[in-house]
Amino acid sequence: MSVTDTQASKPAAQSLPLPSSAVIAVVGTGAMGAGIAQVAASAGHVVKLLDNRPGAAAKAIEGIRAQFGKLADKGKMSAEAAQAAGGRLVAVEQLVELADAALVVEAIVENLEAKQKLYRDLEDIVGADCIFGTNTSSISVTSIGAALQRPERLAGLHFFNPAPLMKLVEIVAGLATARSVAETLFATAAAWGKTPVHARSTPGFIVNRVARPYYAEALRILNEGGSDCATLDAILRDAGGFRMGPFELMDMIGHDVNFAVTRSVWNAFYNDPRFTPSLIQQELVDAGFYGRKSGRGFYDYREGAARPAPHVAVAQNAPDEIVLHGHSAAVHALADRLFERNIPHTWGEANDGRIAETGGAVIFVTDGRTATQRAAEMGIANVVLIDLALDYATAPRIAVGAAINCFAPAVGAAISLLQAAGFEVCRLGDTPGLAVMRTVAMLANEAADAVSQGVCDAAGADAAMKLGVNYPRGPLEWADRVGLPVIGAVLSNLARFYGEDRYRVSPLIQQRVFAGKKIHD
Repeated sequence: MSVTDTQASKPAAQSLPLPSSAVIAVVGTGAMGAGIAQVAASAGHVVKLLDNRPGAAAKAIEGIRAQFGKLADKGKMSAEAAQAAGGRLVAVEQLVELADAALVVEAIVENLEAKQKLYRDLEDIVGADCIFGTNTSSISVTSIGAALQRPERLAGLHFFNPAPLMKLVEIVAGLATARSVAETLFATAAAWGKTPVHARSTPGFIVNRVARPYYAEALRILNEGGSDCATLDAILRDAGGFRMGPFELMDMIGHDVNFAVTRSVWNAFYNDPRFTPSLIQQELVDAGFYGRKSGRGFYDYREGAARPAPHVAVAQNAPDEIVLHGHSAAVHALADRLFERNIPHTWGEANDGRIAETGGAVIFVTDGRTATQRAAEMGIANVVLIDLALDYATAPRIAVGAAINCFAPAVGAAISLLQAAGFEVCRLGDTPGLAVMRTVAMLANEAADAVSQGVCDAAGADAAMKLGVNYPRGPLEWADRVGLPVIGAVLSNLARFYGEDRYRVSPLIQQRVFAGKKIHD
């Protein structure tokens, strides 16, 4: 395979994966390095493991072989295959022992100078066709390669933890990366049972960049007193369909790690307000409250500590009169849920976007304005807003917000309607965009910017977020379903409310709206 052709804007046609006879070297045998070694050995490769800590490589091999044994015990691989895979793992002590490697994957400390030195030293040892695959999650592949004699042989090979289980691998091309190298790594990752996506070297690549709003918007709502951690986590899980809420996820990742990634992306983008770190998270880091690993984060994990419950509206009787309006997915799902529960309702003919009326309350789906702003602009005092849901038909929970001047009985009536439809209702403050809608809009916006800047294509962005962080739907697919005009309106309204560039609408979304097209058209 030649590594002389440079990376173009789009990858070349299909390349062959590295053959199973190719030797794979893994430098750094922590959790990520060991996981990558396990994947490569499972695929039939001899894998050489090297670590600068005495005995670390041998210890990692013991752990990997134990994992193979467990897989055999569970019937996920034969005992023979487990033994054979374990036998392909070799601990080495010096770089010179990697001379026959066809691919060297580094999973060492996240330090530019350390990675550059490793690959510079390897250049004098390995063959001319050896590929360098850095597992960096945040350092520029271009910067790492700049110190090499042949930077064209280097690309990002970014696995996600735990590597044996997570399907996504980001194949990251630096400015000098050979097209054939990126394609060979793509094909190799696929042959190893992974789902690779191409990305251009940019701060955060795909996942760590696009995921920032999931944390940032929740932190902002918390900072503004719009709700509490437990309630927001429940809303994002039960209404948004996310596997974990943002606060419990940050606690699991560790605030030292999550905050460092946020700061890295923010700094790399020259302090773009879209990535501004949160003072709340800074305070947790300063206090050493890193989350699960330290026993305290947003939640208290110490022995005997009780997990706070989300704030839920008190159950009320169904309202006497319910009038539904329009043809949106939200109102049709609401109608079906009411019908299933034998709750009487009628249909009206209002065409101002309202989805329901009851007890004096006029209910809309949020469009990024506060309920108070919407009430003032529409001349309707008793405005109540509902949040976005992944699927209004099945969501067990929904968030609502009400205008400041909304009469308490009207708010109660709106809540009782939603409860009658089978929703557990969480009332937020009068927060613009509520929780799920503003989060999805910002995730889609960031993904759209990544696409418009040539970091990846739309399919790659969606696949990366579904496979890398278990989102229930790719953000651009989600935006298409909600409607790009709606997403654009939410972002524009958020921008006007806050007066910040943070919520500027991606050029890609704007152009698609003007053209009357979806992202995936």
